[in-house]
Amino acid sequence: MTDTSDFERLLREMEAYAAEHHVPIINENGRQVFLSVIRDLRPHRVLEIGTAIGYSVLLLAANGAADAHVTTLELSEERAALAHGFIARSPYADRIEILQGDAGELLTKLAGPYDFVFIDAAKGQYVDYFEKVQPLLTADATIVADNVLFRGYVMGEEKAPRRYRTIVKRLRRYIELTSHAAGYETEIFERGDGLAVSRRCPAASGANESRESSEEYHT
Repeated sequence: MTDTSDFERLLREMEAYAAEHHVPIINENGRQVFLSVIRDLRPHRVLEIGTAIGYSVLLLAANGAADAHVTTLELSEERAALAHGFIARSPYADRIEILQGDAGELLTKLAGPYDFVFIDAAKGQYVDYFEKVQPLLTADATIVADNVLFRGYVMGEEKAPRRYRTIVKRLRRYIELTSHAAGYETEIFERGDGLAVSRRCPAASGANESRESSEEYHT
C-alpha cells in the first residue's frame, strides 16, 4: 500500500469492520476534533492507550509529524493481533509499535518522553492513566481523552443507569482533575462522545487553568 487512495480504502474497511463487529472506534463527529488537534500539533512521539483494531493509531501516524512514532497499548491479545494485521497493510507499519498487556502495568515500564497521549481505553481507569503518564511527558505535551461525556450522562441532567454509575463518577473525577491540574489547560469538546484536550503549559507557573471554547460543555 503506497498511495493515499489505498490508505483511505483501508480506513473505510476498518470503519465497516468496526460497525459490523461492534468495535468502538472514535466516531465521525469526535474524529474531526481529534484530527484538527493532531494536525495543529504535529506530534513526534505519541502514546496511545487503547488500540482496539488500530484505527486511531493510523490516524495519529498519518497526521502527526513526518517522523512521528506511535506506541500503542492494548489489553486484548485478539484485538492486538487484529490491529497488527490492519497496520501491516498501511504505509505506517514501521512507525507503530503495539504493546499487548494491561495499560496500568505497561505505563510503569515505558521511558518516554511523549509529546502527545491519546486515552481511549477503560473509562474507569482514566485518572490512573493520567497520573501514570506524567513522568513520561515532554514539557509541552498534550493529553487527549475520548468518551469523557459518556453518552451524555457525565454532564447531562439524565441519571445514568446503575451499570454505568461507577464509570460516570470516575469520568467526572477525570474532568475535575484535568480542569484543575497545575500547569494544564483543558478543553472539553462535546462533539462525538466528548473529547478532553489537556495541554501542558510550562509558562503557567503552577496556576490552575481551564480554558473554555465555544464547543465546551459549560457546567
